[in-house]
Amino acid sequence: MQALEAGDGFVLMRVRVQPRASKAGARLEPDGRLRLTLTAPPVEGAANKAACEYVAKQLRLAKSAVRVVAGEKSRDKTLRLDGVARAAVEAFMAGLG
Repeated sequence: MQALEAGDGFVLMRVRVQPRASKAGARLEPDGRLRLTLTAPPVEGAANKAACEYVAKQLRLAKSAVRVVAGEKSRDKTLRLDGVARAAVEAFMAGLG
């Protein structure tokens, strides 16, 4: 799977999550995947929730428009972004470097 895949009205985004970081942020990895550093711990879904909220905030989406569809208990996750164009997600990722 590529880092981004577009469907009908949604985008699937592969991310790698680093929980318990000193501050939240995002950067682009060499393989095109997004790496999220999160302050939330990886317990009881806290890191998953934080990842969804961070991406939603950055793309100006509703929190409910972003959810984990694969990798709930893994650092490598697939997020589904509803109601956003692939071009908008690519522009956000291009701004990261």
